[in-house]
Amino acid sequence: MTDFATTKAMFHLPEGVIYLDGNSLGPLPKAASARVQKTLSDEWGEMLITGWNKAGWMDLPARLGDRVGKLIGAPKGSVVLGDTLSIKVYQALASALALRPERRVILSDTGNFPSDLYMAQGLARTLGPDYVLKTVAPDDVAAHLNNEVAVLMLTQVDYRTGALHDMDALTRQAHGVGALTVWDLAHSAGALPVDVAGCRADFAVGCTYKYLNSGPGGPAFIYVAPEHSQAATPALSGWLGHDAPFDFELNYRPAPGIDRMRVGTPAILQMAALDAALDVWDHADIADVRARSIHLCDLFVRAVESTCPQLQLASPRDGTKRGSQVSFRFKHGYACMQALIARGVIGDFRAPDLMRFGFTPLYIGEAEVTDAARILSEILETRGWDRPEFHARAKVT
Repeated sequence: MTDFATTKAMFHLPEGVIYLDGNSLGPLPKAASARVQKTLSDEWGEMLITGWNKAGWMDLPARLGDRVGKLIGAPKGSVVLGDTLSIKVYQALASALALRPERRVILSDTGNFPSDLYMAQGLARTLGPDYVLKTVAPDDVAAHLNNEVAVLMLTQVDYRTGALHDMDALTRQAHGVGALTVWDLAHSAGALPVDVAGCRADFAVGCTYKYLNSGPGGPAFIYVAPEHSQAATPALSGWLGHDAPFDFELNYRPAPGIDRMRVGTPAILQMAALDAALDVWDHADIADVRARSIHLCDLFVRAVESTCPQLQLASPRDGTKRGSQVSFRFKHGYACMQALIARGVIGDFRAPDLMRFGFTPLYIGEAEVTDAARILSEILETRGWDRPEFHARAKVT
């Protein structure tokens, strides 16, 4: 049984702040500061370039891949860390398309994160005019899976509303028509139980700076099902994905297995932070986290709906059908969110009218949830959001 008081104590949480935005950027794990400082002073400072061997920097992407793999149901040696999520989406999608050369359709939904769609659009342009990205409403995906689809590319949890796709059912249906799957787990890993092997997902990708708390710009991960690992051809043939990078051959030879999905030099300081952040999971069970998350989200929904009639629930009411976040629609949502932040309640806003609130039981409990709902009610009742400074749009919303 997870002791959430213990996990909460493992994070630095600013005094007077209720942090409901871990679905966008996780807070700082206390151990990460010391770990990064050690990497700076004891490793980079004292070892210099020899740290790649002496400190094991070169092995971090694979070692951390196995740690993340445990949280998404991936077998050992099937996940590797590095680069950004957009890069990993491109790699996974390109590899999947190459495994279905007779097909030209990428199927996704209009709730997918725009960067994933941009990557697909750019890849389709590169491959030629016959390649098409087809997007449909999230609820209509199953109806559009047919034998023309090469790859089904979806984000498991809708970043806007938190609505949850049935990964197992859609993957089975995709395989039934001969298509492959690419799943984006950015809002899943560390938030809810995932079983990529059990679902027979072909490829999966995700970031680590949300529920895995690696810090801003933290490395992304990619999973390749073992059955594809020797056949998948990386479109981005980086030197660290080469079979023998330090032979400096002029022609690319892919490394065996998941290592071929490495591209550039790993960001060691960010990986050090992630390594420390993942230690929290030595004290937490993902099933407990999921159950507690549903409880906290439900508590927030009840509190808001009973006191804030101006807001409209945009997330699924059934907690088993959403991720670890709740979204409400409000015409003045941006200004209202700024007013909340000014009062110490941090969520975020997604255009055109969504106020998003993330609930991470590792450091959020019932008291924070009820206090956040009370402050939101006060702001709405007094129109506290209607001030010029709250309407001024910042670069990041």
